[in-house]
Amino acid sequence: MDILRIIGRKEALFTQDMASHAEEIYSLVHKARFLVLGGAGSIGQAVVKELFKRNPRALHVVDISENNLTELVRDLRSSLGYISGEFKTFALDINSDIFNAFVKSQKSYDYVLNLSALKHVRSEKDEFTLMRMLEVNIFNTDKTVLQSIELGCKKYFCVSTDKAANPVNLMGGSKRIMEKFLMYRSLSIPISTARFANVAFSDGSLLHGFNQRMQKLQPLVAPNDVKRYFVTPQESGELCLMSALFGENRDIFFPKLSDTFQLISFTDIALRFLDELGYEPVLCHDEDEARERIAELLPLKKWPCLFTPSDTTGEKDAEEFFMDGEKLDLSRFDNFGIVKNEADFELEKIQKFQNSYSSWKQNGQWTKEEIVAAYRDIIPELTYEDKGKYLDQKM
Repeated sequence: MDILRIIGRKEALFTQDMASHAEEIYSLVHKARFLVLGGAGSIGQAVVKELFKRNPRALHVVDISENNLTELVRDLRSSLGYISGEFKTFALDINSDIFNAFVKSQKSYDYVLNLSALKHVRSEKDEFTLMRMLEVNIFNTDKTVLQSIELGCKKYFCVSTDKAANPVNLMGGSKRIMEKFLMYRSLSIPISTARFANVAFSDGSLLHGFNQRMQKLQPLVAPNDVKRYFVTPQESGELCLMSALFGENRDIFFPKLSDTFQLISFTDIALRFLDELGYEPVLCHDEDEARERIAELLPLKKWPCLFTPSDTTGEKDAEEFFMDGEKLDLSRFDNFGIVKNEADFELEKIQKFQNSYSSWKQNGQWTKEEIVAAYRDIIPELTYEDKGKYLDQKM
């Protein structure tokens, strides 16, 4: 499948930068020890591959998913083979005593890369999943930063999201809060991060869902008024790698906009996806029609599609990588932009948010309204509106 064609491009984004820095990248990776957290997710696997093919001294990968770790190892062995350095995977929960014991048992790492996250807007629909989002995106990050400091690590990298820029949903808001926590911790360890676009066909994404719908003989459904930036899995790995290796303290890397890297609608991608597989789209009026016509249309090499306006909570018409007032460096690299940050944070608000979280956990009860109020206190730029309808209530 030609992913670049489906997302409306003819060439990869970062080829020039990766080529011009190839020797330095190899030298930095080859002599270093890496710990990759959340390394078996879509972005995590892409990052692990970028590191693996440059033969690091040590590459340890932690992820909560045993199955995804197994597939990662199978993929590496079947494509790249082996390295002379130490490569190990560990099926561990970052928020566990076992993980804490693992960290204490290890030598210091040069780089800790945290790719673990709850990334779905649909995960903010109820107060319990939302609370886990805070745990994973904010407080597990803060915990592993502190552990990296204790280990004497050289650098900490954590993935953010374009949704952290002018956030309209609580997922993006959680990453924006995470960025504030990282600004505070950057006083004790060099930290860089990255905001980037949707990763095409990553696990759980709408495009990954297209593959699932085809395999299960189900209609393709997409919003017709939402546009996004898309990167390939390899590009997501390259972006994280470059930020981890070359990012200065508090830098946020992002893909620089260009003539070839532009917003594209989900409907355009759906149409290209079907064309790539040799099917003609048939537009349906509602969910019932789309479900019912699959058997009729399939023998004709046609596929039912339902494209409707977005009406669910947390959806943003178009994504962005930086906010007004953020200082940018657009000259250092050809295709990577950088948000340059000072150690600008309000410690009192960080501590207040942390105290609220601890209190909710200790008492064993909280409401979504309480969490949203805490969000608004620490990130007043949040423009969240609960429309009372979520993605799980649509096909």
